[in-house]
Amino acid sequence: MKGYSLDPHPGANVANRHFAVIYSPRRKRDRFPSTTVTVYESKEEAIEEQDHSKKLFAAEVIGPAKSSEGFMIFYLVEWLY
Repeated sequence: MKGYSLDPHPGANVANRHFAVIYSPRRKRDRFPSTTVTVYESKEEAIEEQDHSKKLFAAEVIGPAKSSEGFMIFYLVEWLY
């Protein structure tokens, strides 16, 4: 099984890597609510869909995963410029 487990239990669901576009007014965060993330099939597609003037940035992310507050979130791996 490919991906990363964000839960130490061996039977936990696995959060996978994705290419995405994230709405982010400030790019200093390392995790984002799923409502601000749009997942794409390829890196090229995510880069094509970004729009810096609308604060939409292409990135590689891991997720979704449930946060301790009960929200579904994605973790930033790296921004794609």
